[in-house]
Amino acid sequence: MTPRSAQDSDVLVIGGGAAGLSLAHRLTENGTAPAMTLIEPPDGPLRPAERTWCYWGAAADGLEEAVGASWSVLRLHGADGGSVTVDPAPFTYRMVRSADFERMVHGRLARTDGARLLRGTAESVRAVPAGTEVRCTLPGGRPLTLYARRVFDSRPLPELPPARTCLLQHFRGWFVHTRTDRFDPAVADLMDFRVPQPAHGLAFGYVLPLAPDRALVEYTEFSRAPLTTEAYESALGHYCRDILGLGELTVERTEQGVIPMTDARFPGRAGPAVYRIGTAGGATRPATGYTFAAVQRHSGAIAAALRDGHDRVPAPHGRRARAMDAVLLRALDTGRIDGPRFFTDLFRRVPAERLLRFLDGTTSLREEWGIGLRTPVRPMLRTAAEVPFLPRRSQPLARTGGNNR
Repeated sequence: MTPRSAQDSDVLVIGGGAAGLSLAHRLTENGTAPAMTLIEPPDGPLRPAERTWCYWGAAADGLEEAVGASWSVLRLHGADGGSVTVDPAPFTYRMVRSADFERMVHGRLARTDGARLLRGTAESVRAVPAGTEVRCTLPGGRPLTLYARRVFDSRPLPELPPARTCLLQHFRGWFVHTRTDRFDPAVADLMDFRVPQPAHGLAFGYVLPLAPDRALVEYTEFSRAPLTTEAYESALGHYCRDILGLGELTVERTEQGVIPMTDARFPGRAGPAVYRIGTAGGATRPATGYTFAAVQRHSGAIAAALRDGHDRVPAPHGRRARAMDAVLLRALDTGRIDGPRFFTDLFRRVPAERLLRFLDGTTSLREEWGIGLRTPVRPMLRTAAEVPFLPRRSQPLARTGGNNR
């Protein structure tokens, strides 16, 4: 075996996106950590562009340094033009910019004995008698072999596992600066269904004000295939001009991404000591696309398991949540329920705090029954009876990088 010495780690984390950074953060948040290495792609085409992640939180969670904005009021606009405004207390909706999160975690790694950051590209991961071998390429092309007792891999899968239903949440956003004050910085528009709806799936606008004259404005679809950049730009122009009435504006930055919404079964391991994390490990909530909050819970559970000396880590989402999401995905995909009406009615009929916990997968069975009775019961029951008998099929994997939830 290759001499191990300085290239050994107890824990090796591959990927510097939300999942990799979050696990590194949780492993070092107490000022101590196992001997760990975080491998991030070097600057260049493999390094993702700056992006934002949003989630709702109810208390201090260790991310305060990276939270760039938050909102205490949420609003939805129905396709009929009516709006629903809710106070999600004790939750607030929070935005983390990747550059701020990265800066925070890198600083903590630099201050923690035994932790380090390595810029390189992980090429292969394989089991060896004493753990796992990871072969990397450093900037300039020099090879490097690392060894670790456990590897946590956040790299995207080459293809999605077989699924009964697979939709994509795909979006493009503009960071806009308007000539005059147009936004209320306290109110986040979570879903605005006044945009034209596609023939299949659903579409909505999304507005996160950063100042009275600045906001992140996005156009999002739940459908089977992404749009062209030109189509996103046209939809955003229509939304900003004709629906929001923003007037003259400057687009300062853009972001774009695709999030799989699928009832596929994501394996938690890729080898005896290789664990998948993030979207590759099933952290994305199938029916909503939300990922960041589940990544935080999963990272905390992994860190706690390692501190306790075992590797029994729960899945990011429980079986009950995954089963409910499989039914909702199928109902949306078949058109049995009207997506805009479904989500708008949920916010009208269910207390906001309970609904947000439901969307995050942290409600009780009793609460979920109560929420289920406020959905279109007949089509949902028909779909629930059908889903167990549907075959799972392989799905193509759309890639554009990015995840805003």
